[in-house]
Amino acid sequence: MTRISLAYCPVTVDDVDAAIPFYRDGLGLDILNDVSYDGHRWVSFGFAEQPGVMIVVSDPSAGRSAEDGEALERLVVKGSGPGPYVFSTDDLDATFERLRASGAEVLQEPIAQSWGARDCAFRDPAGNHLRINQR
Repeated sequence: MTRISLAYCPVTVDDVDAAIPFYRDGLGLDILNDVSYDGHRWVSFGFAEQPGVMIVVSDPSAGRSAEDGEALERLVVKGSGPGPYVFSTDDLDATFERLRASGAEVLQEPIAQSWGARDCAFRDPAGNHLRINQR
């Protein structure tokens, strides 16, 4: 049987420079690549325990038409962009405290959900909704 796996997930932000500390220092991801091309920028973040899987942070018009980029930017800055993006960790409390200490906007402190997971939620500097589950 053919195997398939996730390679990357795009995350659109209005300010790539403002997003870097959140994903690098707050979530603890490694910067794998930082590419500028034709006035746009893509920064790839990797996971130490999941080689080959990346989060690619870019501005709204990167790889899109100007019209689509403007429409997406309006959604992102309103906090209505794609997502939530869901991560998991083996230490939810430590991850929560590290993100809170970085200045990230807390949407929900760690709680046990009625459907089984224990999780918390944040917004990144662009307003994207991120949830983090306890593994």
